[in-house]
Amino acid sequence: MGNEFNLLTHLPAIAPEIGLAIMAIVVLALDLFLPESQRRNIAIVTAIGLAALALTPLIWGPPAAPAGLTGAEANQTLLFWGGMVRHDVLSQVFHVMVLLAGAFAALMSIDVKGIGRKGEFYLILIVSTLGACLMASAADLIMIFVALETTTIPLYVLAAFMRGSSKSAEGGMKYFLFGSFMSALLLYGFSLLYGFTGQTNIYAIAEFLGTPAFGQNAVPVLVAMVLILAGFGFKISAVPFHFWTPDVYEGAPTPVTAFISVASKAASFALLLRFMVAVFPVGLVIGGAEIHGFWVQLMAALAVVTMTLGNVVALAQRNIKRLLAYSSIAQAGYLLIGLAAIGSQEQSVAAISFYLFMYTFTNLLAFAVVILFSEATGSETIADLAGLSRRSPWLALTMTVALLSLGGVPPAAGFFGKFFLFQAAVEANLVWLAIYGVLMSIVALYYYLVVVKVMYVDRSEDEDKPIPLSRPYVWVLGVTTIVVLLLGTFGAQVVYDWALANASSLFA
Repeated sequence: MGNEFNLLTHLPAIAPEIGLAIMAIVVLALDLFLPESQRRNIAIVTAIGLAALALTPLIWGPPAAPAGLTGAEANQTLLFWGGMVRHDVLSQVFHVMVLLAGAFAALMSIDVKGIGRKGEFYLILIVSTLGACLMASAADLIMIFVALETTTIPLYVLAAFMRGSSKSAEGGMKYFLFGSFMSALLLYGFSLLYGFTGQTNIYAIAEFLGTPAFGQNAVPVLVAMVLILAGFGFKISAVPFHFWTPDVYEGAPTPVTAFISVASKAASFALLLRFMVAVFPVGLVIGGAEIHGFWVQLMAALAVVTMTLGNVVALAQRNIKRLLAYSSIAQAGYLLIGLAAIGSQEQSVAAISFYLFMYTFTNLLAFAVVILFSEATGSETIADLAGLSRRSPWLALTMTVALLSLGGVPPAAGFFGKFFLFQAAVEANLVWLAIYGVLMSIVALYYYLVVVKVMYVDRSEDEDKPIPLSRPYVWVLGVTTIVVLLLGTFGAQVVYDWALANASSLFA
């Protein structure tokens, strides 16, 4: 499947991945030849390289479908490299997200003890970013699985990177064990789909499932779907596949936690969205069963339990990283509302894309503050944030912006993120789900505001000890704060319109 091969026309589809492979070699060379005193520069080279590569999808974008083509013919023009990848605006949006997340994660690692001067850390980070980029555009079962494992296997290593920390070792081991088991389930679901259809391209699978030849085989398809959703549920931290999340978030080095929480989640949602829309589209009927309706109801149920558990358990947390872990689970629940509302098509896809875009910058901002605080004090306990507004007013302010954005309070970006998701649910006649999402957002706002109260109201004996800010962290905090505020004001419509363009390409 895909276009007739021509290197120049196929190259843009994997240009960021080629750039990442070259970057990995450059970082490896720097690690070999740079003296210890200059190793800090590896982080800067990695961050600049990833940020520069984030421009390639914008400069060298997907092709426009020839006039007059619709449906399967239009889809063919977007498939490249033998149908392995689909080069459309959806992949473009998520490539930018993942590459920027990697760039900020590299900058955030620069002064962290135990990882800041280790070149292998940045090499593994680049390889994981490469896998996440492939996930965003994968259109074939083989490529999907290779991309997933290229993303997650390096993350197992990064989660356990602090060998002297028992929490890091425990988190990495749990991540590896749970991840291996869920990858096996996912692969089993893929093998069933391949066995049913004889196809590996997700669009070819959909075409075969809709033919009379497949007949009365709805139950086997639903079994395969549930297995695949279980595998994806692990990647996005959806309940009941979330067990690894709190321990990994707490135990992993904080820059790694930040990267897992945004890049891995964004790429996984991009892949889940593309897979479900392509393989089980609206109108697919097998044996009298409307398959699309089944998975939409399943997504709605997953959204409810994920939002509920994430927000309720977060109320009891005393560690800021565990609180952000359960917050991340709840955020996955909000995003699942968008998937359940896929009946509104372009609007729901645009809402998911916008939410992930704003969530990327919001969570990076929150974790940057956590890194600076924990490196200065050695603590990740919420109670120890007391007096932060007097120790470092800028840190307290930026953390407040991040928490208000996660809670959906204007003028931070989270307000429009939730608004677009709930609006898509209403348009898809899921008013009850939108109302439940609003109620859960109110619950979440309580534990976010508790942290703000601790920073500004509670007193501490260490209020006279300022927290130092190096220049890379000033850049991280400044840029992410500005983006979060812009996405909550003037930039919201711009990014949402861009996301709408990716939505229409998904349904080509």
